[in-house]
Amino acid sequence: MPQSPSDCPVALVVEDDEAARDLASALIEETDLDVIAVSSAEDALAVLERGDVTVAMVVADTRLAGKMDGATLARTVGDRWPQVRLVVTSEGKPRADLPPRAVYMSKPWLPLDLLRQAERATLTARAA
Repeated sequence: MPQSPSDCPVALVVEDDEAARDLASALIEETDLDVIAVSSAEDALAVLERGDVTVAMVVADTRLAGKMDGATLARTVGDRWPQVRLVVTSEGKPRADLPPRAVYMSKPWLPLDLLRQAERATLTARAA
């Protein structure tokens, strides 16, 4: 299971496309957030349930391999961890079943947009 390198707030990147996961992770690593990158919603929930890191943001694609898709992950995170900033990405239009507070970013998303979301997550985590 991936580990966070320090006690900094964490961005959890959930993407089954390795190139997209690596790009999002590399961008977020340039912020004040540490990154844990996983390829499935199940792995993301395992990180959140461990409780040994402060997850400030979850970035999830709506289409993921495994039993749970990204929209279901976003709803679960929104219900169980309301302090976590939710960023959901996908090709096409936003899904109607996303939590109201989830930020939707259409693929290909702009790096600056992802960095803005990371900054907002950092500010919220530090204020808590």
